Amino acid sequence: MQEQVTLLHTEAQQSSARGATSGLPIDLIQESAERLRVLALLYAFIFFMAGVFPAMMTAEERAHFFGSVLLWGPSVIGIGLAIIVALVIRRVSLPTAMNLGVAFEIVSSYAIAAAEFADPSMLASHREHMGLSWVSVWVLLFTVVVPTSPLRAVLAALASVSSVGVVIGLVMAFGDTSVRVTPLEFFFALVFPYILVVSMAYVGARVVYRLGTEVKRARELGSYFLEEKLGQGGMGEVWRARHRMLARPAAIKLIRPSLAHPHAGASDEAVQRFTREAQVIARLRSPHTVELFDFGVAANGAFYYVMELLDGLDTDSLLRRFGPTPPERAIYVLRQVCHSLSEAHSCSLVHRDVKPANIFLCRYGEEYDFVKVLDFGIVRALRDPDDTSTLHTRKNEVHGTPAFISPEQALGTNVDARADIYATGCLAYWFLTGQFVFTAETPMGLLVHHAQTPPAPPSSRTELPIPTALEDLVMACLEKDPANRPQSARELSCRLAELQGANTWTQDRAREWWAVHQPSV
Repeated sequence: MQEQVTLLHTEAQQSSARGATSGLPIDLIQESAERLRVLALLYAFIFFMAGVFPAMMTAEERAHFFGSVLLWGPSVIGIGLAIIVALVIRRVSLPTAMNLGVAFEIVSSYAIAAAEFADPSMLASHREHMGLSWVSVWVLLFTVVVPTSPLRAVLAALASVSSVGVVIGLVMAFGDTSVRVTPLEFFFALVFPYILVVSMAYVGARVVYRLGTEVKRARELGSYFLEEKLGQGGMGEVWRARHRMLARPAAIKLIRPSLAHPHAGASDEAVQRFTREAQVIARLRSPHTVELFDFGVAANGAFYYVMELLDGLDTDSLLRRFGPTPPERAIYVLRQVCHSLSEAHSCSLVHRDVKPANIFLCRYGEEYDFVKVLDFGIVRALRDPDDTSTLHTRKNEVHGTPAFISPEQALGTNVDARADIYATGCLAYWFLTGQFVFTAETPMGLLVHHAQTPPAPPSSRTELPIPTALEDLVMACLEKDPANRPQSARELSCRLAELQGANTWTQDRAREWWAVHQPSV
């Protein structure tokens, strides 16, 4: 199961996100902000191609265009504003982004109206069709592409479409033009059509808003509401969630039943097995195992775990951003991993997917470099000898991540806790070198390497110094024969503790690293 998820949470982020929802899911609001950026760039491009480029064709046209600020001014203002919005939209909070969007809709509409009607000579040429403006198209497009609450949408639409009447009214009142209309003509040419436009915008806003709220209701799982998708992998999705009654944030992993139990779907038997395994996982008390708050089965048959929401980054992201880990820090992290695995193994749980993306390094209270092991039991628990269910792993089925899979997993044979020892060796190799133990063009090639190919020592894959004793221990974990590896996570932890320099990575060093490289938001 390939998956990389960073469960990052801060109070400021959550408060800002809630303030921007307006009844819509946070991720849909975030998508709206991104669409606003694209829409602003599209506005600038079209405005240039339709309003500026044609005036550049001949010297006479250029002289006429730049000879009046009423001709070039609206274009400059509209295009400049659109570019500014596109540049800053990613750098502001969601509430600010949505407020900026409303302001952009209104000002950009006035820029369109001014480009069409501000020059008295142009107004005269539009005498028979002065009420038909591109503003109406822009308002309808904006309302659908950048959704918000219906009330907010209709107020913004009213302010936007007023641009046509305001600009034409000012030109007729103060400009040098012979165009004159009666109040009744003004109403039916410049007011009534835009009342219809606002009505259509309101209907569109209500439809989009209702779809968003239906999505929001569909994301409710028991007492939890899914707020924002944090990641997606082979087995399902991870969401930031909020409890209806409690202030405690959480992360929810949704597991698609077709992947968790490909031969059974969400049958009663599958639900029973899932419940039994979740109850076992919930009993794990190692501080280095992600805490399970709740579990259940959604209406669509998807299984879900409710877990603590963590502040930090997974070790896959750690190495890709900052490079290989110093040996003393690797030992510090690996011992915490072993603490989690040891308790799980004592409860007859084999992780079978130990990999950097499932090892989370975080700030935990006043602790730094505090390890949380994720995804326990999501694949399966060790077979209960009293359980005759056919839902457990079948012979010759391969589970796990190819780059971190044990030889016995690669061969599809039965596994025990020593498969996790092998994967921990692959994890240590990754920490020390920043490289996988084996590489291949296909997943099957990786499986063959893990099953048959002797690994190269870590020191041959990096220029960084690696203590000989640590390298020997990593190579022992990578033995093809499980009998030649450390026989338990507890044994591996003890051997790591005996290595020279095992205690040189301290909380002071960890705190200093976090202050420099991963400061609190």
